[in-house]
Amino acid sequence: MSYIVVVDREGQEHRLDALNGWRVMEIIRDHELPIKGECGGCCSCATCHVYVDEAWRDRIPKREDEEDEMLDEAFSVEDNSRLSCQILFSEDLEGLRVYLAPEGA
Repeated sequence: MSYIVVVDREGQEHRLDALNGWRVMEIIRDHELPIKGECGGCCSCATCHVYVDEAWRDRIPKREDEEDEMLDEAFSVEDNSRLSCQILFSEDLEGLRVYLAPEGA
């Protein structure tokens, strides 16, 4: 089974089973970690904000303009900020590591 690694807001690592074609936000939410994803993956909120581990930044697709616009409205945005609803999991992302952004970010 493919997987991703998510570090929660308390610093605890979680290895989550992942399915190809699923959004990273869906994977995190289905494993009942605290991420909202209020818009359901439509890139119309920033409640699925994560930080992508530096080792993975250049291995995932670049942000589109729409995602950049939503992140402009978020708090605590960093260079490695992403909306997890905009990252589709594939075998190329086996072992992807992300950190949950602070709540309200």
